[in-house]
Amino acid sequence: MSEQLTGVSMSDQIRMAEKVRDACLQAALKAYEDAGISGLCAEGRWEIAVQAIRTLDVQGLLTGADTATER
Repeated sequence: MSEQLTGVSMSDQIRMAEKVRDACLQAALKAYEDAGISGLCAEGRWEIAVQAIRTLDVQGLLTGADTATER
């Protein structure tokens, strides 16, 4: 799996992967916290956190603004 995406350098691929990883982590943590505030048990909070990752708009994340000020 060492093939590069066409026209995308390895460093750009790593940056994209890191951006997606960070967004997944933030989405899961926020969803888990919000679910706890709503009174869900640990299992329910986990399910909500996983769902937040599943529904994350990856394409929008990668094609959108890179910084909060650009959003």
